[in-house]
Amino acid sequence: TRKCFGDKIGSLMQSMRLRNKMREIKSNKKSFFTKIFIKLCRVFGFEIIDQANFNLPATNKNLNQSISIPGERSMVLPLGKVSITRRVKSLDIILRTCMSVNMLTQSKKRIFEMDKEEYTKRTLISLIKSVNYAKNVFKNTRFKIFIIDHNSNESQMSKIENILKKSNIDHEITNLQLERFSKQIRKLNEENKVVTQNQKSNMSNIHQSLVFSKERSEDLIYFVEDDYIHEKNSISEMLFTFERIASLINQDCIVCPTDYPYLYAQTNETKIFLGENSHWRQIDQTLCTFLTSKKIIEKHWEKFISMCKFEHYPFEKPLHNIYKKELCISPIPSLSVHFTNINSIYGLSPNVDWKKLWEENES
Repeated sequence: TRKCFGDKIGSLMQSMRLRNKMREIKSNKKSFFTKIFIKLCRVFGFEIIDQANFNLPATNKNLNQSISIPGERSMVLPLGKVSITRRVKSLDIILRTCMSVNMLTQSKKRIFEMDKEEYTKRTLISLIKSVNYAKNVFKNTRFKIFIIDHNSNESQMSKIENILKKSNIDHEITNLQLERFSKQIRKLNEENKVVTQNQKSNMSNIHQSLVFSKERSEDLIYFVEDDYIHEKNSISEMLFTFERIASLINQDCIVCPTDYPYLYAQTNETKIFLGENSHWRQIDQTLCTFLTSKKIIEKHWEKFISMCKFEHYPFEKPLHNIYKKELCISPIPSLSVHFTNINSIYGLSPNVDWKKLWEENES
């Protein structure tokens, strides 16, 4: 009886080993064909998803990572691929600084009630972080930071220069040619009031920035005021979105990185777009921080510089007229926050942790 029982156990074990061997053979066959299929997907530019573990075998990534390729494709699940026909070649960031003036048109203090120098430094630090993050993604795109400064003292500019030197980003600092541009400004504004000296310097700096972009830039330009603190992914998200939307509509556009609170005081109809990691909506108003192309600047040159020669009401009216003809979009939630007075409808973006963003970019 014992022998008989032992024979049965032995036979059963042998049967189990045989089954396991068969499974292993089938598994190896499946693995072989899977590998061939993945290679074919890579050749033809297709992406496949393992829904069991959220892996993307064709690109060796997972769904928490970007599967878009700058200049080649934009992929947002489950919408599939958008082929990029409008590749970003370069981005010039033109930062306008003036650390001697706390607020251009208001006497109120900014949130956190610091000196203007601190907002400028944190703006620059946030831009450097964002550019370095974008450089790791847009490896074939050239980046440069230009600073056009007016009336900041030697100590302040020395700190700015030191921050830039540590950044590993190509940069250039120049002073505002105030006399050259201010003499082109009409003395009375649209409300028939005398244009203030602070406004003249602001208009002159915008004018010099525009001339700079026309003469020095190759592709995209990001015009920035010195009180906008950026999320780390803001530049890369703007570039991904510009490529995607410009390829979809077959023309260049304007990208504003800020979700202003005043946009929610209106009930205007809009269009919603999907970027890499953000939703974007069409808007018809911005302040003077925005990204666009040299092509757009040249196309609407007279309107752009009219903002620098005559003080309109509102000041950005020429921009708003351009947005009637060119698509302008802003993100929800914001990618950059305008750190002005807490009660300003042109300032702090809603549903953003302002304190966290401020502290992350401490100088």
